[in-house]
Amino acid sequence: MARHLVAAGQLVDEEPETALAHAMEARREGSRLGVVREAVGYTAYAVGNFEQALAEFRAARRMTGSAEYFPVMADSERGLGRPERALELIASVDRTELDPVERIELLIVEAGARRDLGQAAAALALLDVPALQGRASDTAVARVRYAYADTLEELGRTDEAAQWFERAIDADPEGETDAEERLARLT
Repeated sequence: MARHLVAAGQLVDEEPETALAHAMEARREGSRLGVVREAVGYTAYAVGNFEQALAEFRAARRMTGSAEYFPVMADSERGLGRPERALELIASVDRTELDPVERIELLIVEAGARRDLGQAAAALALLDVPALQGRASDTAVARVRYAYADTLEELGRTDEAAQWFERAIDADPEGETDAEERLARLT
């Protein structure tokens, strides 16, 4: 079981289908372990199997009691074309149970659900948080800046979007986002 989990973790970015196969094999051997259900959830999410991801994250949540799964659970609802359900789930979350990075992820998913519903201006308002002005070398800051820039672009505010993509790049030395490509397209 452990070898399958390690393989899933190593392959999830490069070969998500193979990673899911390994995670499913681990699940056959350890379906009652939260860490196994979490691994299956993340690999299913990586391949776009949001229904399975959501089921696995729910199981992991029941088993572990951890609130860390709420952002990805809500995003899985979005992936299933159910932004209203995502917003309902987000509204039920006690955000004090989340660490600061998880709160930002939940906020980004909430803004995405608003955009899915055609509420880009509301999404932009949600993203206007202190973390937007945070330290320049923080992945969470890069992600919220990226989401802010993306929403500005959707609203047709391309000059501002370009500025925020630049700021996302400044906060993203590891290149976790495609902010450089998005900026190049705008300029």
